[in-house]
Amino acid sequence: MLATTPDGTQSALELAARLIDDTDAQLVVLVPRYPSARPGASDESDVDVYRALAARLGVQATVIGCVCRRLDDIVRQMLGRSSLIIVGGARRLWWPSREQRLADRLMTAGYPVLFSCRHTTSGTRTLAASALWPAIILTLLSVTGPVHAQENSSTPAPAAARADTAGATASPLADVLFGATLETFYEYDGNRPPDRVLPLRAYDTRANTFGIQQAAIVLELPADVADGRRFGARLDLQFGMATDTVQGSPANEPRPAAYRNLWQAYGTYIFPLRPRGLQVDVGKYASTLGYETNYAKDDQTFSRALLFDFLPFYNTGVRVTFPVNAHLSLVYMLSNGIQETEDFNNFKSSQFAAVLKPTGAITWVLNGYIGQEQRDNGRPGEPDGFFKVFDTYATIVPRPNLTLAIDVNHTSNQVIEGGARTSLDGAAAYVRYQATHATAAGLRYEHLADSGLFTGVRQTVQEATATLERRLSDGFLVRAEIRRDWSSSAFFPGPLGAADPRPFENTALVGCIWWFGNKQGAW
Repeated sequence: MLATTPDGTQSALELAARLIDDTDAQLVVLVPRYPSARPGASDESDVDVYRALAARLGVQATVIGCVCRRLDDIVRQMLGRSSLIIVGGARRLWWPSREQRLADRLMTAGYPVLFSCRHTTSGTRTLAASALWPAIILTLLSVTGPVHAQENSSTPAPAAARADTAGATASPLADVLFGATLETFYEYDGNRPPDRVLPLRAYDTRANTFGIQQAAIVLELPADVADGRRFGARLDLQFGMATDTVQGSPANEPRPAAYRNLWQAYGTYIFPLRPRGLQVDVGKYASTLGYETNYAKDDQTFSRALLFDFLPFYNTGVRVTFPVNAHLSLVYMLSNGIQETEDFNNFKSSQFAAVLKPTGAITWVLNGYIGQEQRDNGRPGEPDGFFKVFDTYATIVPRPNLTLAIDVNHTSNQVIEGGARTSLDGAAAYVRYQATHATAAGLRYEHLADSGLFTGVRQTVQEATATLERRLSDGFLVRAEIRRDWSSSAFFPGPLGAADPRPFENTALVGCIWWFGNKQGAW
């Protein structure tokens, strides 16, 4: 922990005490000593300060002084990557403090880090000059038997506790992540159209039938700078009902069959650009436009939103990500266009994005996209109008079991620059409540004002979905959904098909989602 004030140190000690309460974990406090800190100063002076602080708080800890030139050196030399590190200090929103920057570096290097801060008044007294840059790294070492922290110990920690993985050698294949998922469902459409096709749906495209919405396989080798591997790669293969809609449409792809089952395929390299590296991805990657994602297990609902079905699914090109700090990342993408694995004109499209995380409970993403999405047929003077998208969405987690989200979008298109323009303005709102570890409920509402860009006719379309989710085991969940789509015009086919249109569509489904593999978290 980097402690420039007593409050930062105290905050970290209090947090560590809560974490190890009623456990057999050992708390080790490493106090860096800098060779040029203060000529003639006692090596034990800073150690004694932190021993006294721990004793005053009633925290049992082994306090050790370590000579180093950089704080990061202590971590690499003394701790393995299974050690939990708590860093305490000041927290600032837009310009990270020294403590925050230390925590960011350690997390980038692959260490599990908790950051603890303590609100103080302007009159708080700082440490003396000799301790202006001391750091305490509070490490919870996992043990197999009861171990009690030793108070007032100035001897180094046992050698067994110093897991050093720097020299370990292993094949890159040992770090490959694998994941597989299967999404099956049965859906009933109250309009009972004769072809069983659900209009405006991209994933659950058929009703009144048992269906395989998606079966997918993911292989990923993440880049790991801390282990000396700056490169990585990812491959996603997709099969099932959704593939026919979202992959290889003849409207966008010159050779649709060539890439039909390739959802994502890109390579990664992280360049050593301060403060946290510059990541470059090259290949085919999922679009970041829209709040929802491709994999149902990571979404709130089984059926996808109208906005998700309307917005681009993927791009092929170069994606550059620059993490400014823990709160802000900037992204630029240069691609062939929307849903174009191969380009069908000579114009390359651009997308700019910013990902803001002002607090741990809020994530806000802003996207701007511009491109020419008309075929030029290999000749000059062909359509040159622009397709433009502004999309922004935010997620708020006011409580651990409650998630709120909103997505706002404006999209326009011109076939010929200066010609007629079609557009869509849409908004979606989400609420998800996690009642228990295994049970959750959610609501989604959408409002789309379409001049014909999405549905082909001028109309206002709305949609509401209620979802009940039950996780039966880790890797299997069931969702039940009731959904109503309605329009300002008679748009949805009835029992006689297009000749019998209705202004609404009511559906109900039960979906089952399986997933397995060593790839964790959202895919």
